[in-house]
Amino acid sequence: MTAATGIRFDGVTVAYGGTLALDSLDLTVEPGEVLALLGPSGSGKTTALRAVAGFVRPAAGRVFLGGRDVTGLAPYRRGVGMVVQSYALFPHLRVDANVAFGLKARRTPRAETAGRVAAALEMTGMAAYARRYPRELSGGQQQRVAIARALAIRPGVLLLDEPLSALDARLRSGMLAELARLHRELPELTMLYVTHDQVEALTLADRIAVMDRARLRDCGTPQELYRRPSTEFTASFVGNANLLPVTVGPAGVRFAGTDLDVPVGTAAPGASATLCVRPHLLTLGTGPNALRGRVTEIQWRGATHRLRLDVGGHTVHTDVRELRDPPALGAEVTVHFAPQDGVLLPAGTGKESPTR
Repeated sequence: MTAATGIRFDGVTVAYGGTLALDSLDLTVEPGEVLALLGPSGSGKTTALRAVAGFVRPAAGRVFLGGRDVTGLAPYRRGVGMVVQSYALFPHLRVDANVAFGLKARRTPRAETAGRVAAALEMTGMAAYARRYPRELSGGQQQRVAIARALAIRPGVLLLDEPLSALDARLRSGMLAELARLHRELPELTMLYVTHDQVEALTLADRIAVMDRARLRDCGTPQELYRRPSTEFTASFVGNANLLPVTVGPAGVRFAGTDLDVPVGTAAPGASATLCVRPHLLTLGTGPNALRGRVTEIQWRGATHRLRLDVGGHTVHTDVRELRDPPALGAEVTVHFAPQDGVLLPAGTGKESPTR
């Protein structure tokens, strides 16, 4: 493995025809860091990844790897490994030959190639499948082979583009654990991970960069973005959130005719704002910051129930442990949350929110 290599986007802009795919991206991925690019389809996250790989040329800005400007460098000269959602294995080659492909393209000596292939397959748990063809493997096994192929060239940077989207939930969970293990075993490997799945990003990443409409909207650790989001868009995309329209008071906020005790920071009294409360932080029963509403929907989710309430004409969701005797539709119930669990956001910081 090469020395740890960081990534830096310096004002990178990419356009396809007249469509802006990436708008002035400024972002640094530290050496050895796992950074997830999270966002909806068309947000620019895959374009950013392809700019690092060298598959697209920026219309403006520069891309740096380990401090070296690689903007004009051919993909094969950048020393990065890449894993895509479709696996992209050669069906006519056995597993070991697929893993060796990148090494042969780089004219690595045969003796060294054999050792690297064996090490990569061992690391990904695929050593016993070296002589099989891709058609003889499950989806999860094929993805492991694709990762082994990327690791065999000993890249400083590993690019992963929706690598688990084609797998079912059980396999996806297992592969997430495998990727986390790989990062522990290869702490010098920098990973740039593209996904629209918030669970993948929260589970794997050291930091998350939230993308929307070709722009970077927010960036921080999973804990920062989940517990203290700075915009409505981040709050709604990183986890589930109740986003409630409120009016700021001198010592709290007012929602649907109810005064709530939450930190208001520097918000001016009388200003409109949005209160973010995560559904699992709302508890059934009376307590501080109580909200009374009518049950309009009940979803059983195995270990939990999700209740949808109408509170003064506004929808509020709460996730609670499975109820032996859930309330009936139309019943009036009360939920409450602790003052420190409410986060006040500027109103209107949704799709057009500024970069953090």
